[in-house]
Order: sequence, then structure tokens, then C-alpha cells
Amino acid sequence: MGDSRTILVTNDDGIRAEGLEALVDSLEKLGTVIVVAPEQEQSASSHAITLDKPLRISEYGDNRFGVSGTPTDCVLLAIHGILETKPDLLVAGINHGPNMGEDITYSGTVAAAIEGSILQIPAIAVSIASWDPVSFESAALVSSYLASQLLSREVPSNTLWNVNVPPLSREEIRGIKVTKLGSRVYNDIIIRKKDPRGKDYFWIGGGDPGWSTERNTDFAAISDGYISVTPLRLDLTDYKSIVELKGWNLEWKPE
Repeated sequence: MGDSRTILVTNDDGIRAEGLEALVDSLEKLGTVIVVAPEQEQSASSHAITLDKPLRISEYGDNRFGVSGTPTDCVLLAIHGILETKPDLLVAGINHGPNMGEDITYSGTVAAAIEGSILQIPAIAVSIASWDPVSFESAALVSSYLASQLLSREVPSNTLWNVNVPPLSREEIRGIKVTKLGSRVYNDIIIRKKDPRGKDYFWIGGGDPGWSTERNTDFAAISDGYISVTPLRLDLTDYKSIVELKGWNLEWKPE
């Protein structure tokens, strides 16, 4: 494999994040690693693109760039403004906190991988399934292993994996499971409080979320001590409903 391979790395926790450093260290043996990451934390930025102000790029060392924008901005600037050729692989992470179930729609980490897939670059989003202070060692080792698997095989250019790693040591992790997305159960998502003047204000995000107990999901794998690998696709079409809606004979015409 060697240095002939190029791996683009980004995240949504910012260019100084511990998870990013662990990821870069784990991937350097697989090829040339180029980091293009937000200068500031962009958690929950989803697939936002900055259109209302200019973006700036700052150099943080060899092959390391900070962008004054979102994770999706970083991928777009990397492909169209920094790199001369497309990378062989894009890896986003290691996110500090889980990205499972419907939460992937909010995640800047997953959005960066999605943008890679849109640009026909195989992509992985990696998250460690804990908000507590944790070691990124296991997640970094897993990232390197999965990246090597993609780089050594002929895979479609739109390959997109969402990976969650339990906050366990390498000895405690039980293995890898290929999963589907689970479903989150929201609890007290809005917190209402009053400011010193008696006016209401709100925080989005209340108690810890719960998850459905369905088998073969990302959440079930993490709960059982396994790494979850969920293949994703971008086609959101509900094909079953297409058949049903055609049966409705929708024939509206402007009068």
C-alpha cells in the first residue's frame, strides 16, 4: 500500500481535538494523511455549507489545514481547493460521542463522510460511543483496520460506513458487527428556564437519550460490547410508498 495512497481526514470536533490526533497517528502507516478540519468545534452542524461569508484556510503544519467553516466545507475545500487529485479514502472522526440511529442526520462527522461519498470517495465516519473522558486507542486501532480493508479491496466509490466503537479497551471489545441504524427515544428534549428578568429561555437537549431494543442495530452492538459498522446509502426514496402513491391516482391539474 505504502505512501502512494492518500487519506483525507476531517472531523466536527475541531482541528485540535484529541480524537483527530489519535486517528491521524493510526492512519499514517497506510499512506499520506491530509488533515482538513474545522478551526472551531462544529458538532451537530449536520450537512451545512457556508454560503453567506468567505472561508479562510490556515496551515497548522505539513499536510494540516484548518478551515473557518463546517465539516462539509472542509471536504469541499480539500477536494476543490487544496488537493490536486482526489484522495483514495476519506475518514471523519474520531468523534467524541456516539453517532447512531437518527442522530446521524445531525452529525457533522457523518455529514463529512456523506460529502465524500457524494464526491465518489469511499468514506468512513468513526465515533466513540461515550461522552465521558475516554481513551481513543481502541477507536484508532479499529479505524486503521477498517481503512486498510477499504484500501486493499475494490469497493464502489460511493461506499459509506458509519462506525461506532464502544468505550472499552482493545481486550474488552468482543469484535465487529455489521448493523442497521437503531432508533432513538427522546426524553425531555427541550429544557425551559427563566432568566434573571423572568423571561423564558430554552436549551435543546435534555436528559440522556434512550434507544430501541431492536436486535441487529448499532445501539444493540455497542451495548453488547461490539464495534458497530453500518453501511449507509444516500438514496432516501421510500420505494414501497411509490407503489402505494401510484395507486392513489393523483391527477391534480391547475385550473
